[in-house]
Amino acid sequence: MATQKSRQFSVGIDFGTNSVRALIVDVATGEEIASAVWRYRRGKDGVLTDPKDPNLARQHPADYVEGLTKAVAAALRQAKSHRGFDPAAVVGIGVDTTGSTPLPVDEAGLPLALDGRWRDNLGAMAWLWKDHTAYAEAAEITERARSRGEPYLAKCGGTYSSEWFWSKILRCARKYPKVFEAAYAWVELSDFIPAYMTGNLNPATMPRNICAAGHKAMYNDTWGGLPSREFLESLDPRLATVRDRYAHPARTADQEAGKLRPDLARKMGLPPAIPVAVGLLDAHAGAVGSGIRPGRMVKIVGTSTCDMMVVPMTEQLADIPGLCGIVPGSIIPGMYGLEAGQSAVGDIFNWFGNHLAPGRFTTKGDVLENLTREAEKLRPGESGLLALDWNNGNRTVLVDPLLTGLLVGQTLHTTAPEVYRALVEATGFGALVIIRRFEEFGLKVEEVVACGGIAEKNPFVMQVYADILNRPIRIARSSQTCALGAAIFGAVVGGVYRSTEAAQRKMCGTPTKIYRPNRRHAEVYRELFELYRLLHDAFGTPNFPGTLYPVMKRLIEIRDRVRRS
Repeated sequence: MATQKSRQFSVGIDFGTNSVRALIVDVATGEEIASAVWRYRRGKDGVLTDPKDPNLARQHPADYVEGLTKAVAAALRQAKSHRGFDPAAVVGIGVDTTGSTPLPVDEAGLPLALDGRWRDNLGAMAWLWKDHTAYAEAAEITERARSRGEPYLAKCGGTYSSEWFWSKILRCARKYPKVFEAAYAWVELSDFIPAYMTGNLNPATMPRNICAAGHKAMYNDTWGGLPSREFLESLDPRLATVRDRYAHPARTADQEAGKLRPDLARKMGLPPAIPVAVGLLDAHAGAVGSGIRPGRMVKIVGTSTCDMMVVPMTEQLADIPGLCGIVPGSIIPGMYGLEAGQSAVGDIFNWFGNHLAPGRFTTKGDVLENLTREAEKLRPGESGLLALDWNNGNRTVLVDPLLTGLLVGQTLHTTAPEVYRALVEATGFGALVIIRRFEEFGLKVEEVVACGGIAEKNPFVMQVYADILNRPIRIARSSQTCALGAAIFGAVVGGVYRSTEAAQRKMCGTPTKIYRPNRRHAEVYRELFELYRLLHDAFGTPNFPGTLYPVMKRLIEIRDRVRRS
């Protein structure tokens, strides 16, 4: 184990939606001694879009390649001013990325978009996690698996998503046939980065991580890995080649992907041949960095949310409808990793602030801070408003990208802060639906730990969540939990710890900040949640047996009662 006499460090590299972050951590204490962020340069905030298609979201892989060395080099320059740091004492590197974010690559394993012939073709880019252009293909995959009696949907909630691997590849084959023909293989971003760092770019041998494979590509050892060639050929004969060039078996993030390339090491300012861990998805790394364990649900709250739990593989675990996967080893090796989440949270707040907030909230200061100051003066139920948080579709539990946002209860007196608060509350109600789904299938959510930008910086939102969930919410010690989780795996592959759990105990720390529910607010939210579920089920399920007639009347009743009190 590491000692004070001989300090050792690991590096965590976190490829997010808008930027890449490098974090340097003391493996003995979890002290974060340096970090640096490099923002992607192409597109708007790093995202390439198409005004003709609001479902499209791509990224240029040149941003990943450039950002990798820039971020790590900047963090190392900062770390050198820290007493006791020496680049030679870096024992390992871990990597997490967004996902499912698949890239078409050539035979050498390099992204097509790095070739001048494809650099401006949207089909040749990385298909970012929040790209929903493949919604028809996702529905087709779901229908085909069900009609054939295939088991592939059982471990991913019963419905395949437009956010995931095979949907996007099938969409590319149909929308961009020349790109598909030019691509030798497809790789997840979370596989490409470790492969690029270590020089192991051959698509047939590059380590594929179980996190992306299991949660996004229907990979499971029960049926021998990926879905069968026959099933994929029934969708499109060309998909069989993608399967053939996908390395097996998928690996957990506590395994080594290879050693750091000498040329990249020089650019970063590190010694060569440092062990690099197999990759994983950012939210799963964030769960590790937040100290996830059985009974502790971790909420990663940002532009969207991911809700994570782990269950020992020694326990019986039912297949849970609507989840984004139940995958052995995807978060903590040796445990089932369970993922759920919401397709938009911070994105909803930003949409309202940037597009619909009146001028008095936008002309001076930060628009969301201005809205928050007014919204937190309101009491639950006071506005008479109720919203659905589906502005970017529903990820869990309905798994439907064609659902949209909704606001009920507006009058001629409705104000912008009231609408903003209703949107915040809607995301809280969506979070409660997810917890209820876990609990319906026998999983006990004993505590909630939140991390991410909103969890760290927005007390108003977190207090609303605590009131709606009617349970305490603890905030993770680190403000960079995804990068910290990656650094934890760097420490494991570097040989400092024998297991992920051992590394967590030393490197995560204990959450100290806590939001406790206001019982009076929680009671009002209990009533509002019943109405939310009516809207949720009426608009989100095909055979809703009830009626929406009482919703507006009940909202007015609650509003008037709260105002009188």
